[in-house]
Amino acid sequence: MPDAVDAIDRRILAALQEDAHITMEKLAALVGLSPSPCARRVRNLEAAGVIKRYVAVVDQDKVGLPISVFASIKLERQREDELDRFEKAIARWPEIVECYLMTGQRDYLLRIVVKDLPAYEAFLKRTLTRLDGVASIESSFALSQVKHAQGLPIE
Repeated sequence: MPDAVDAIDRRILAALQEDAHITMEKLAALVGLSPSPCARRVRNLEAAGVIKRYVAVVDQDKVGLPISVFASIKLERQREDELDRFEKAIARWPEIVECYLMTGQRDYLLRIVVKDLPAYEAFLKRTLTRLDGVASIESSFALSQVKHAQGLPIE
């Protein structure tokens, strides 16, 4: 693991966040290194877990999943075993694309992606409402996506 992510590593990360498909030659030129040391730095960032994985960013609308629902979940109790049970249960459902353990009045915030309102209703009825320990569910529907950044502001 690198002791610290330096300025060159940050430039590498910024470039890879923008285009993970970039060739090593182009990446090296972009960050001011030759390809061999640049490749070594990328491997080190991968080995250290700084770079977790490479993915394709898919357009939600173009694959027929235009609806994003944010569901706030309140559990009956916030004991560790119940939090673990909830997290294991929701990990099984691909419709839930994000899940955050929260502070405040609600315990979890989920982003759920579906094709339409009947699909969300069916998902809600067959999954979330059947989970033991769920006290309440509050759903909010996104009208439009104003900003969705894939990368982190690392520079």
